[in-house]
Amino acid sequence: MNLRQVFVSLLMFGVAGLLLFVYLQAWTEEQNTVSGEKLQQQITIQDFMLPPPAMQRKVAQSRHIRPGLGGQEVAIMGSQQWQGKDDAFGAVAVSLVSGLSDQQKISKSPFSQFKEVYLPPMLHPLNKTLVTGDQWKDVDSTQEKRRSFLYEFCKKYNSMKKLRTHLVHIVSRIYVEDRHKVLYCEVPKAGCSNWKRVLMVLNGLATSVRNISHDDVHYGKHLRKLDSYDLKGIYTRLNTYTKTIFVRDPLERLVSAFRDKFEHPNSYYHPVFGKAIIKKYRHNANGEALETGSGVKFKEFIQYLLDSHRPVGMDIHWEQVSKLCYPCLINYDFIGKFETLEEDANYFLQLVGAPAELKFPRFKDRHSSDERTSAEVVRQYLKELSEEERQLTYDFYYLDYLMFNYTSPIV
Repeated sequence: MNLRQVFVSLLMFGVAGLLLFVYLQAWTEEQNTVSGEKLQQQITIQDFMLPPPAMQRKVAQSRHIRPGLGGQEVAIMGSQQWQGKDDAFGAVAVSLVSGLSDQQKISKSPFSQFKEVYLPPMLHPLNKTLVTGDQWKDVDSTQEKRRSFLYEFCKKYNSMKKLRTHLVHIVSRIYVEDRHKVLYCEVPKAGCSNWKRVLMVLNGLATSVRNISHDDVHYGKHLRKLDSYDLKGIYTRLNTYTKTIFVRDPLERLVSAFRDKFEHPNSYYHPVFGKAIIKKYRHNANGEALETGSGVKFKEFIQYLLDSHRPVGMDIHWEQVSKLCYPCLINYDFIGKFETLEEDANYFLQLVGAPAELKFPRFKDRHSSDERTSAEVVRQYLKELSEEERQLTYDFYYLDYLMFNYTSPIV
């Protein structure tokens, strides 16, 4: 290589280095600049710092209270002991139902607009102008207690630790019914199939809930989800629609999901989840089980659930409600429970002005001959687990037990 070639090589190397420097500088500036569109989607989610169950039980024993939740005082007990003087919930969170000003939308700091915004949002009274008759008095009283309880819980249990996610993810499980201005967050195994039927009738897509098949409910894509709207549409509906969530005792919901997906033929859950579970957790599994994924045992399913290195991911049917519907970020107006499903649902239909002839359906969506999953059924399944596995399973759903004031099971 002569001197000329050496010079040209050095010159090209220098130019390449300069271009690389300019690119990295531009990339760094781009990362530090938040566009208006991205800023509107970016929000701060609280990462709840809850005392572990062992600490809760210790506090309960010191106050002569049975472990678990039996009332509002138990749910928020010990918050000062756990969080000390750092319990300043309003400093870090954002209300999803509050719009952003123009100045906030163009701010270069992605969190500067949240400094003066508080979580949970203000607890607004339910609009009961469409409710007729006195038969809903007890249901209404229970509803107000649930709303107040969740509000106080969200206010107490929090920390200064922040987690970022996108608004479209937070609302991805919420179904929209525009005619009666309803937002429904889907919690599987808590009456969601019949709720979707009701939403379809409300929206004029069917004349009766009994005319809607299971496949139409779950695979017909007749209902829109909130994340399918643009940001303005999302904010507008969060601000003006009646938002509801229906929940269920966490372990009953878990056992119900297992029975539905693994104790009956299923062309999705057996090959996708069953095969992976059997392969990892069943010693000396036979070829047929490995090939089909059928016959998963409840103990194997729990081993999968509690494994930090699961061979296959989570599923909405057993995901925690706190991660499906974000009850401390979205200010739900109505909190229904599966245990009082029919009366809660029919009261809600009155609240939103549904046709008088529309009642929440009583029929079971699938496997109608099976016994419903009750507390007694759950106890039978828990007998298959060790004491440690039972405790860890409860711990897995600990936040859901707290949020919705469910009594902890005897594990």
